[in-house]
Amino acid sequence: MGNCVKDNPLRTRADVERAAVSLIEPLLPLLSPGKARLHLGDTGAVYPDEIAQMEAFARPLWAIVPMLAGGCKSVGAIWECWREGIIHGVDPDSPEYWGEVVDYDQRLVEMAVFGMGMAVAPKTFFFSLPERTQAQLYRWLDQINHHEMPKNNWTFFRVLVNIGFEICGLPFPQEQMREDFDLIESHYEGDGWYFDYFDQREYYTMWAFHYYGLIYSLVMKDRDPARSAAFLERAKRMAQDFACWFDKNGEALPYGRSLTYRFAQGAFYAALALAQAPGEAVDYGVMKRLLLSNMRRWFQKPIFTRDGVLTIGYGYPNLLMAEGYNAPGSPYWAMKSFACLCLPQEHPFWQAEEKPFDAPLRSLQPHARMLIVRSEDGSHVMAFTAGNHAHEHSHDEAKYEKFVYSTAFGFSVCKAQKLLKDGAFDSMLALSEDGSTFHPRYGCESYELCEDCVRSVWHPFAGVTVQTEIRPYGEWHLRIHRIHTDRKLYAAEGGFAICRDGWDGGVTFGQHAVTPETIETESCAAVIAPWGVSGVRGLAGFETGEIVMPEPNTNLMVPRTLLPTMRATLPAGDSVLVSAVLGTVTGGRERWENPPTEVRYDGTMD
Repeated sequence: MGNCVKDNPLRTRADVERAAVSLIEPLLPLLSPGKARLHLGDTGAVYPDEIAQMEAFARPLWAIVPMLAGGCKSVGAIWECWREGIIHGVDPDSPEYWGEVVDYDQRLVEMAVFGMGMAVAPKTFFFSLPERTQAQLYRWLDQINHHEMPKNNWTFFRVLVNIGFEICGLPFPQEQMREDFDLIESHYEGDGWYFDYFDQREYYTMWAFHYYGLIYSLVMKDRDPARSAAFLERAKRMAQDFACWFDKNGEALPYGRSLTYRFAQGAFYAALALAQAPGEAVDYGVMKRLLLSNMRRWFQKPIFTRDGVLTIGYGYPNLLMAEGYNAPGSPYWAMKSFACLCLPQEHPFWQAEEKPFDAPLRSLQPHARMLIVRSEDGSHVMAFTAGNHAHEHSHDEAKYEKFVYSTAFGFSVCKAQKLLKDGAFDSMLALSEDGSTFHPRYGCESYELCEDCVRSVWHPFAGVTVQTEIRPYGEWHLRIHRIHTDRKLYAAEGGFAICRDGWDGGVTFGQHAVTPETIETESCAAVIAPWGVSGVRGLAGFETGEIVMPEPNTNLMVPRTLLPTMRATLPAGDSVLVSAVLGTVTGGRERWENPPTEVRYDGTMD
């Protein structure tokens, strides 16, 4: 079975419906006898296996519910299985009962899709259940109104449950709703942007805050018109900023946490299509292109088991990059992208011709703390970042604090900070006191984002200050580091990690393996291959270039990479390091050999 959606063109509503069914069908044999749990693997998460199995049952509902709401005929047999699972899951006398929750429980997360089902498809999702089950489901879901949750995007889970209650004529705590909306409002900072807890900005703005707000807007526009209109207006303001995160082929920036949710990246546009009225400013053709081209890219990648089950990972199965809350069923959060199946065939979204987004070459997004730069042909999008700091997830320094994130090269996470091959320090300056254990940027004392550069001040150790300035020039960028240290240090400046196996998204180059050309001199390091070029030119302060061969499975996009790196030894006192970095999938050797004049450092510093 393997990849059951690779050949789906995703052009029509029928194609998208068929894709949803194809993704769910491999799960049917894995349902428990009462069909209330799914055992998809034996890896662990921060919550027990019985909760992970409940999560795995719930997440396909993000596609099943829209299919019910949209009258998709192919969902019938699938829904019968999940309907039976709900009957057993909410029954306290069933051996498959989902149980009583506690504060901060993962099952509170999974309740949201049940609230959505009650809100958008009440007749088929809720009232088709036996009356006894209706009462049990209400009681089980109502637990969310009596437990503490993180003060972040989780708040919307309770909102969805309670609007489901409201639509189905069931009691709900209105004062709690008011408090929840107050908290959501405290996370909104303008221009369409929300931040998540700990002041983080990543995909949770789009696939959480906006997604749920748009569901609310769809369901509650007559009951709560002012708030519904506000959620929709914010989403429309976000739509063009977020579109800059995608390259011309639909590949989105790998950035931040929860990347194992993969094609949830485009779910925002599926939800926007639900809530937007025909004739409004955001074009349906652009939304359709962004959503479906992203799914097409994902469906070409090796992200499934041989049985057709989604794996934990990003561009391939990979536990190293995962968070502690990534259980075997977690990747099915990606099914949120099927929200568009709520819409009937005659809806303008389905009737629209796909239309590419006319993206600017540069987009300064201060709320996201990014300067986004696009190659002229649209094949490569890079986000230059500073100031987004996370501190409780796996590999935070890699997921939030590299100098640049790339749709073409992704980024790498470290296996250990000892040795450059273990650290896989791509798109970073890593500093070491002993020449063996390296530390990249993790936390900024200050930062500044401008139309033409990104600046930051950071401290890898006590007694060491680094002032970094990054200046993008197309697919090249200039890095300038002014370093003050009270002791001798060793430095390693990493470029983009590039695939070393002649493989890109499932496309092989020729009948035989292709060995990339590597260049290592005192002044540069580069990898030149048919699928791209990655290189670093040391312009000031560096001593030698080398090609690091990082540990396997450190990069998100491909399992095996090569990493051009420049090395330097820094004496106590003040030093300046200047380098020019290139990453391209279309420019080839000519781009490497002919850098723009702006990155030909002349020995002066402005």
